[in-house]
Amino acid sequence: MRHNDSHSRHWWLAMGLAGMSTVALGAFASHGLRGTLSADMLRVFETGVRYQMWHVLAAVGVLAWRSVQPLRGQMLTLGLWAAGILMFSGSLYALATTARTQLGIITPIGGLLLIAGWLSLAVTGWRQRGNEEKDINKL
Repeated sequence: MRHNDSHSRHWWLAMGLAGMSTVALGAFASHGLRGTLSADMLRVFETGVRYQMWHVLAAVGVLAWRSVQPLRGQMLTLGLWAAGILMFSGSLYALATTARTQLGIITPIGGLLLIAGWLSLAVTGWRQRGNEEKDINKL
């Protein structure tokens, strides 16, 4: 049974736009910022791009999973990753391009949100395994 609700549609749109912006930001870093930023700041920017793309891809996987088997923890995972991308990658982009070092305080908070998203995914999967065992016992 396929599951498709308006929340999922919004998440698909958000992750599609996040993926698109990741490619655009990566190209901008490679072509527009090279020579403008120091090598260290360029690496900071590229770290933001890399973490954003990995989490967009992971979110797409959760959305695909949700389309066939919706579980409450999936939405929490998506929310944590979205907030983590904004705070972690966003702060790295701003830090690299503005050199405002006070923005660096936001980065670890974003990192913790990304980690919490992975923990949420693990718990959601673990709880699902328990539900599958209950379903088998009913047969």
